[in-house]
Amino acid sequence: MLTPEQIETKLDRILLKVQKPGRYVGGELNSTVKDWDKVQTRVAFIFPDIYDIGISNVGIKILYDQVNQRDDSLAERAYAPWVDMETLMRKHGIPLYTLESKRPLACFDLIGFTLPYETLYTNTLNILDLAGIPVRSADRDETHPIIIAGGHSATNPEPMHAFIDAFTIGEGEEVIHDIINIVQTFKRSMFKRYDLLVALAKIPGVYVPQFYETTYLEDRTVAYTQPTIPEAPNIINKRIVGKLPPPPVKFIVPNIEVVHNRVSVEIMRGCTRGCRFCQAGMITRPVRERSVQEVVDAADQAVRATGFEELALMSLSSSDYTYVNELVDAISKRFEGRKLTVSLPSLRIESVSVDLMDKLKQHRSGGFTLAPEAASERMRRIINKFIPDEEIINTTRDIYSRGWKTIKLYFMIGHPSETIEDVQAIVDLCKRVIDEGRKAAGWKVKLNVGVSTFVPKPQTPFQWVSCDTRDSILEKQALLKRQLLKDKNIKLSWTKPEDTLLEAWLTRGDRRMAEVIYSAWKNGAKFDAWGNEAKIQDAWLPAFEEHGLDPAFYTHRQRRTDEVFPWEHITAAVRKNFLFQDFRQSLEGQIRVDCRLNCFACGILPTFANLRRENPGKGWKCPDVKSPVTVTTNQLPVISDQVPVVGD
Repeated sequence: MLTPEQIETKLDRILLKVQKPGRYVGGELNSTVKDWDKVQTRVAFIFPDIYDIGISNVGIKILYDQVNQRDDSLAERAYAPWVDMETLMRKHGIPLYTLESKRPLACFDLIGFTLPYETLYTNTLNILDLAGIPVRSADRDETHPIIIAGGHSATNPEPMHAFIDAFTIGEGEEVIHDIINIVQTFKRSMFKRYDLLVALAKIPGVYVPQFYETTYLEDRTVAYTQPTIPEAPNIINKRIVGKLPPPPVKFIVPNIEVVHNRVSVEIMRGCTRGCRFCQAGMITRPVRERSVQEVVDAADQAVRATGFEELALMSLSSSDYTYVNELVDAISKRFEGRKLTVSLPSLRIESVSVDLMDKLKQHRSGGFTLAPEAASERMRRIINKFIPDEEIINTTRDIYSRGWKTIKLYFMIGHPSETIEDVQAIVDLCKRVIDEGRKAAGWKVKLNVGVSTFVPKPQTPFQWVSCDTRDSILEKQALLKRQLLKDKNIKLSWTKPEDTLLEAWLTRGDRRMAEVIYSAWKNGAKFDAWGNEAKIQDAWLPAFEEHGLDPAFYTHRQRRTDEVFPWEHITAAVRKNFLFQDFRQSLEGQIRVDCRLNCFACGILPTFANLRRENPGKGWKCPDVKSPVTVTTNQLPVISDQVPVVGD
């Protein structure tokens, strides 16, 4: 295995031959370099995409900070090299290394991947191979690092079960310490890898896939997944952090221009709105908020430590933060006279007040971003994001009239039961918005319209529905392009159908998808998140054919109401029966109000109550509910093989 000195010598010969060599040299301000020989456990965290994207990932920042606070451990980072660098690394025999110490990944005790989205799967395999680590978990022994993974995609870990030793389900701030402690215990003796994995399987929130097996029915759907050893639980419950730990403040300052050169402080975790398409809103419950003082102090420390001139106040729904007006006031006072742009990246139309807009004017960013998601009121009822058109028009008019020249609106097409009329409604609404903007602020106003395509996600009320077809997606996108691009002040962006279908295959997949992923990678698939239609034809579809699987089985097949999902043994603490009830309500266009106003017994409260008893006074923001909605059964009804179609 190459030493750090040998790797640096080889790097000197190739770095000037690649794009952006600053991606690969390390040494950034605020990176943490510890004495390798004075710690017991060495952890490498990996975001499996290029440095420009991965260095801004909040999850990696939090875990990097958590581990490096320990005296007995160190954390370092690695990212996926771009194709030019990878080619030279393979040619010159350079294994993938961490930026802090230039040590090969294979030297570490623990390697942790964050998988926020499924199109990073082939990159994960490629990174393991480039590091000289067996891609398959079954081929690793005591000389290899333990490979763990977490992130939103881990709510259905089955497509990657063959490659990851252990998944962390839920939030990682506490479970990473439990994992490190177990690894340290076993390192002190002559251990067997199998025994260490058994010990990991006993940690709440940790899923070790090799200790489970799946049985299938004749129709190729899942019959059940069950543990094969007594130590592994039947159901893996997500890990929830009772009180958010102090946010990291010594952000690493990148060597090059990256996607987000800014300080980001998480002000709130979780969401109570209940949008039926939104996986993040379901799996990050309950809501927990940081105090205004904690946020302001963290922001001040981080700006001083980095020199960044932009501050992002992060959450799934920043304007729903209870003290958002007080927070913006406090930020304005603390940073008075200092050049700082403040952004609230996730704003709810119905909770953006005029008062808040006026406060944000003092630290104005380039634009204002809102997400109606659907443009017809019928569709907004189906997705449980009901906002009257007039409220959208009034809000956008107020934004333009207060000096913002650009607004970005996010929409989705492909929602359940969507018609071409619902897509036309996106055009009509956008035209109304920019027309009203011109009346309020003149002809220089701009409107950026982002249109993605809905993918049904695990652990959501829409996990029973099918994904839109390629032809239907293209028809809807053609309508949007034809009518919106006539206006030179409207900019339209969209998701290619191939990218949508690939995401749908992977997010809904079962264990059999692992072989498809492996074959697609061997066929040359990587950087799937970057979009490349040729990869679908040349890598993915041949992989499906090789293993006798039909892609439409995962994308265009409506699920039976009594179907067992591949992720049935993984729970985000939101009951399946609640999700099913919400799905049935969507069929009738019924909405559910913000659960801060009325509890619908989603299942998070029992977990919340247990944690609150274990951690009294830890600042939960979930409501105290005296009479939650009564649920009449804990089991889903077996209705029939006939699946109701939304809108029937």
